[in-house]
Amino acid sequence: MPPRAKDDLDVLTAVEAGEIVSQLALSRRVGIAVGLLNALLKRAIRKGYVKARSAPAKRYAYYLTPKGFTEKSRLVAEYLDASLAFFRDARAQYLELFQRASALGQKRIVLAGAGEIAEIAALAASEADIRLLALFDPRTNQDILFGLPVIRSLNELERIDLAVVTDHLTPQDCYDRLIATLGSHRVMAPAFLRISERGLLSKPDHAQREAP
Repeated sequence: MPPRAKDDLDVLTAVEAGEIVSQLALSRRVGIAVGLLNALLKRAIRKGYVKARSAPAKRYAYYLTPKGFTEKSRLVAEYLDASLAFFRDARAQYLELFQRASALGQKRIVLAGAGEIAEIAALAASEADIRLLALFDPRTNQDILFGLPVIRSLNELERIDLAVVTDHLTPQDCYDRLIATLGSHRVMAPAFLRISERGLLSKPDHAQREAP
């Protein structure tokens, strides 16, 4: 799903609550800048998706029109389709990666980076002949994620065969730090993370998708 369409969906979803809010509060709820929110609201109002009425303290009550509800439903379906397609592609890439690692005898593996991508990788790992030992992420406060113990120091990675990048926030930085510690032969990453080719073991021509 294109970023602008995702922003449109987020705005329509926030407006659907029907509360009286300032544009600043609404922008914080959606997680975008006030200027962008203002532009998206104006476009939604112009297209007949949203209406606004004045409220005290220079605020507005925004609400969806019937046309707005229809558009939101369409965007939700589009978002779910894109999310499902991304999930399937990411899972397939991680499964292929784990299978190649297993064929190379690299079966003791750590995931590097918490989040939804790590969860997808963990699901893929259950279908491969490998063993996930832990999840490496110095930023999380969790001790266990997806049934894996969390480690926060690269020094704890000495006994592994392979580290697999699952950090979707700073994948290149994560990959570079792992390479510096473990060497390129002990680090893999899927193509959809778009990490530079230096030492990258994923196939560069693998189908790639944007995360929704």
